[in-house]
Parts: sequence; structure tokens; C-alpha cells
Amino acid sequence: MGVLLVASCGASDPAVFQDVAKNLNLSPVSAQTLAMYDSVQDGDITVPAVPAEYLKEDKKRQIVDYATDGPPGTIVVDPYARRLYHVQENGKAMRYAIAVGAAGYGFSGTARVAYIREWPSWTPTQNMIRREPEKFSKYASGVKGGLENPLGARALYLYRNGKDTLYRIHGTPSPWTIGERASSGCIRMFNRDVMHLASNVKKGARVVVLSERDSGKGAPADPD
Repeated sequence: MGVLLVASCGASDPAVFQDVAKNLNLSPVSAQTLAMYDSVQDGDITVPAVPAEYLKEDKKRQIVDYATDGPPGTIVVDPYARRLYHVQENGKAMRYAIAVGAAGYGFSGTARVAYIREWPSWTPTQNMIRREPEKFSKYASGVKGGLENPLGARALYLYRNGKDTLYRIHGTPSPWTIGERASSGCIRMFNRDVMHLASNVKKGARVVVLSERDSGKGAPADPD
């Protein structure tokens, strides 16, 4: 399977989704969750539904208790728990499931959202091309935005002290990776989730990327 992966288009009928989950012996997800990740039109692009087999109730975006000194609007990325928190008022946060590629473990500390792009283009870094030329050299001139682009529907570009960190929070054409470790990339989200996050984040928002030592700090324990 190539580096550019296209997400499968799932059926939009919740009953079909539930049947798929049952047949695959997966925990069924609610109709509300299925609707949250159903297909949606975004300009000229139809964002496919996330197939039921890649969804779980604990993967859906949801408001949770979250203890942090960061003010509302702060983004906290926990690569080791594969969670992203967008801090809200009154000790709450919107929690998203993420996938973390190798680059996602190579950065910690604070940064700022310099800008956000819709359906961004993507170009592999020189390090990526040098490390795996057989995989990335053919994309050296870049890949235009769209459903096959590794950055998905939105990308948040993080800068520190006015310099590009090369760290991105972005969508993905590979929804099956969410909640897992990925082979490449930074911080991936379901396309519907990164669209939701991007619509609620302001330019200049503070981003805190937790180290392994601080993983889980402030977050409620997951239910057994």
C-alpha cells in the first residue's frame, strides 16, 4: 500500500453501520456518533464517512473534565496517550483521538498556531526524501490538496519563536490509523475532527505538546 492512502467511503445509513460492527464483532457505536462522522460536503470536496469499524465511543470527540493551568483556547497534545485536548472554560476540554507518527514523538514543549490551511498541499521534507528515497522522492515536487493528500482536510502549522517547527496537526485519508501509532507524519486526526478543531481555534493559539513523563497529566482515567 502506497504512502498516499484513500479513505474508504462508508455507507451513511446508521443501520448498515451497526450491522457492519456486529458482523466484525466490534462494539457498536451510537447513532449520534455515526452521524458525527458521516460524510459531509466541504466546498467542492465530499469528505467520506468514517467507516464504523474504525469508530469507538472513546474515539469520538467529546467534552471531558481536564485539569490544566492553560487558559481556554490552549491545545494540549498528548502523543503517548494519543489524545488531543482543546481547553474550554470551567475545567473542561474537547477531547479528540489522534494517531501519532514518528515525527510526533520528536517534539515537545510549547508552540503557537501560526496559520491553518484548508485542504493543504504537502511536500515531503528533505530528511524524509533522504531517509526513504524510494517512498518519497516521487513526491518531491509536492502533492496538491485533496482526499489523497496525507495532510487531509485541514492542517495547523506550529511555529516556535517565529520559526516553523515542521510539526503539524492535520487530518488524514487513513482513518484506521486514529488511536494508533503511525509509521510517519506528525499528529493525525479524523478529517471531521480536524475540521471541527480548526473551526474553533484562533491564529496564535498556544499549543503544549506533552513529554512522555507528563503523559496523562490532568486527564480523567479512561473507564475500564
